[in-house]
Amino acid sequence: MRRRDFITGGLAAAWPLAARGQQVRKLPVVGFLIPGTEQSHGKWVAAFTKRMAELGWTDDQTVRLEYRWAAGHPERYPEFATEFVHLKAAVVVTSINDGVTILKQTAPEMPIVHTAMLSGSPFIASLSHPGGTVTGLSQIGSELGGKRLQLLRDVVPQLRRVAVLGVDRDVKRVPETEQVTAAAKLHGIEAVPLVVSKLDDVAPAIASVKGNAEALYVIIHPFISVNQIVINTLALEARLPTMHGLPEHVRSGGLMSYGPSFEDLFARAGNYVDKILRGAKAADLPVEQPVKFDLVVNLNIAKALGLSVPVSLLSSADEVIE
Repeated sequence: MRRRDFITGGLAAAWPLAARGQQVRKLPVVGFLIPGTEQSHGKWVAAFTKRMAELGWTDDQTVRLEYRWAAGHPERYPEFATEFVHLKAAVVVTSINDGVTILKQTAPEMPIVHTAMLSGSPFIASLSHPGGTVTGLSQIGSELGGKRLQLLRDVVPQLRRVAVLGVDRDVKRVPETEQVTAAAKLHGIEAVPLVVSKLDDVAPAIASVKGNAEALYVIIHPFISVNQIVINTLALEARLPTMHGLPEHVRSGGLMSYGPSFEDLFARAGNYVDKILRGAKAADLPVEQPVKFDLVVNLNIAKALGLSVPVSLLSSADEVIE
């Protein structure tokens, strides 16, 4: 018997049947539709992958993880959704409403774990009993507008006019702008909406409030994440302190951020995927609220803008960049 025959035949014949079955067993596929890039969203995805491994789902060993990075190009969502159908994905994870809509249209029966669900989401019947193919975690983003505005007031006590930058196609833009506007009115502050749809819109929008506003409130969106450095640079040039919803945007030159920990939300998405892979139905898995919130302050930017950050705020911050 030749050595190759022994390895491929004789040795294989000696393996227990169960072991041979495990070798040829097809791994379940988990799709991940990501709106940004590895630079903008890589940390969150890594938190998900780590949690999956803790639960016994290791890529290429017990599960096949298929990541699709849109890099700020939502027109690619349908293409990726079709790929997940061809791969026969057992479940798909995403953080974008548009992605959920397209996935539901492309594969109505495919379970979806949404990591940034909004209050009153059209994808579920209720938080306690979603009742369909979508479940996941709530972002409660727009409800944080008042808190973020208060933090801005703590650092910018002369705040009388705040610009609110949002992306036109974002379903969160109008409700969050309205929420910030309502909170601002309580303190005699005017909120000025700025709407952009492409990168060329950003510079004119920020320039339009230069000298006429004391701060810039930025609404979370994949477009914002992909272009965060440009937005922060233009805001700094215009002497506008920025409030973001993601720590990454502060690390790239923003003044501060406050919001749910997306690393924690993505890690907890692994719990949902684990349950679905083990037979649970998305319809029966309640939507969970954020439990961890991050406040990040960039003292370098504060210094560049001539701002003094209260000691009480710094002591409560989860991260201070110096």
